[in-house]
Amino acid sequence: MRFQLLGPLSVTDGRDVVMLPPSKPTALLAALLLRPGSIVPTDRLRDIVWGEEHPTTAKTALQSCVLRLRRLFAKYGIEHQAVVAVAGGYRIDADADTLDLLHFRRLVARAAASGNDSELYTLRSALALWQGGLLSNVPSDLLHRDEVPRLAEERLRVLERVCDIELEHGRCREALVDLWEVTRVYPAHERFAEQLVEALYRTGRQTEALAEYRRIKGHLREGLGVDPRAELQRLELAILRGEDLGRAEPTRRRAAPSERTAIPGAQSPQDTPGSLATPRSPDSLGSLGSSGSPTSPTSPASPGSPAPADREAVATSIASPVATPIASPVATPIVSPPPPLPSVPGFTGREAEVSSLVHLLTAERPEGDAERAPFAVLSGAPGIGKTALALHVAHLVGRHFPDGCLLLPLIRPDGSPRPAEEAADELRRALPAGRGTGLSGGRSLLVLDDVVHPDQVRPLLTAYACGAAIVTSRMGLAALVATHGGTVHRLGALDPEQSQALLTAVVGRERIAAEPTAALTLAAACGHHPLALRIAAARLLTRPRLRLADYAGWLRNDPVGRLSLADDPRMSVPQRLDEALQRLPPALADAHLRLAASPHHPLTASGAAGLLGLSDDTAEQVIERLLDAGLLEEGQPGAFWTHDLLRAHARRAAGSSVGHAPALLRPPRHGESPQLDGSRPAALR
Repeated sequence: MRFQLLGPLSVTDGRDVVMLPPSKPTALLAALLLRPGSIVPTDRLRDIVWGEEHPTTAKTALQSCVLRLRRLFAKYGIEHQAVVAVAGGYRIDADADTLDLLHFRRLVARAAASGNDSELYTLRSALALWQGGLLSNVPSDLLHRDEVPRLAEERLRVLERVCDIELEHGRCREALVDLWEVTRVYPAHERFAEQLVEALYRTGRQTEALAEYRRIKGHLREGLGVDPRAELQRLELAILRGEDLGRAEPTRRRAAPSERTAIPGAQSPQDTPGSLATPRSPDSLGSLGSSGSPTSPTSPASPGSPAPADREAVATSIASPVATPIASPVATPIVSPPPPLPSVPGFTGREAEVSSLVHLLTAERPEGDAERAPFAVLSGAPGIGKTALALHVAHLVGRHFPDGCLLLPLIRPDGSPRPAEEAADELRRALPAGRGTGLSGGRSLLVLDDVVHPDQVRPLLTAYACGAAIVTSRMGLAALVATHGGTVHRLGALDPEQSQALLTAVVGRERIAAEPTAALTLAAACGHHPLALRIAAARLLTRPRLRLADYAGWLRNDPVGRLSLADDPRMSVPQRLDEALQRLPPALADAHLRLAASPHHPLTASGAAGLLGLSDDTAEQVIERLLDAGLLEEGQPGAFWTHDLLRAHARRAAGSSVGHAPALLRPPRHGESPQLDGSRPAALR
């Protein structure tokens, strides 16, 4: 049996199709299938099923919907597709054989690895999976607002590639069949309009080609007040001159979601805001200003300047465990570049770190050090801004790396580390024919994101020694620095001025200037934590009449629980902190909760020993491991403190697990489960 999402939600055995009736269980099933294998929080599910106004019985009613789904599965003999209740939400597992969306993405990925003839056939097969109105029988305004456009964009990217291939091979009449329809459905889509104008002209229909150009030009001017993009204007001029366009140039293929997602169902980012997959936003999100728009692959951003125009892009695939090269400013042959690396519009603060990293990555390498890649480790607490800083710097230095800049997340959506072999295979596919290794004469910059253990990156630093790397991790990675050198930047909270600048960049200068004192109070309530500031700013943007003072007062009553956005479960401080604890051995997570919830701050080793019932030596080991995990900060020598948000989180979810204390003596080995005895802290059950 297979679920069909690419049309009305239905179930099929290959012969018969059962269309599910519009109902709340149908909306619940759609929400889970859109994130197969991932936990969808209960708050998000309630918003999807009932909208913003939940009934008082929503919790019980949601459980009833789950029960009705399980009965439906039993009716059609698909009990193996169980809806699994997990801490904080529900999950349903699926693969390409049981969900058409994942089958579509698999076909697109297969097409990307094949030649053009085979690619066209495979992409056509992928498009054939789309049947009828997308989720037309799913009664959820939230899904139709947030998810349907994202899925539709995946189809449009594939259709655009199909038309490109048709034009490259001179099959213009075949391309016209698709282009006439899509340009009427999406009249402002300039790339489709450009393809249609070109196809018409190549088939000798010059008058129709010019008429089509005038249509898109008039539509853009009347609706948006802008002119067509430069490529369209040049095409019009060539038609007016009667020039021979020659053979269609091979286009730069965009990565499809399946090329950017190693785990079925994982979000591609960010794919990100606009790039349709909003896997995870940059680790900080906090250093972001207003959102940008995708940088055109034909005119890459100039990363050497921090001007706003150079920082345009949408965060794509931050969370997806796939390498995503930046389009390089140097004109080099490109085999199959994915979309540009996500940029960080409105980045604020971190001036010292940015200056140091730019110097490290762009300075001439000593002659005797050519076999070791310069690299830097960015470490710190969850959501503190490591990925945002790495991406910002990557754009600034991009012109120094003609083989491109690549983002490679080294953690899977379930929190397990990706093996070094898997990451190396990903890089080999992204950098074919020796690119990035020095064999092509160029250099690449690797952004190795969310590293768990040094062994994940050591082989990569050796294989790509002619380039450079920025490594982000919640861990200190001291063993990696000991063997490979490099610099270390441990990121902390922003200072008040930087927090104010971030709020101004996102919310707007006028609104912040109207309540400057309240803005400082709000930043303090967020602990000057970048992710928290970004979430607070986003909520203010969606509620333009909300006074900053009122919002700050409301937030102070529960700073952790209220720092979440209902329409994106990843934009949540408590969820990010819960995920951080789940990566730790249960005993260490329990020790963190007990220490952070303690009113005794700053902490000392002897104080921690008393709180945990351990010897001073063992307590020192606990503190060292919490420091390394980014959950403790060191002030004066021997004095340690926990960020205010982490303390508030611990107070909300404190539990004790003294019986686990002996497990604290052994660090986890690379690749083993972070739960040493199979249990979890009480706060996470």
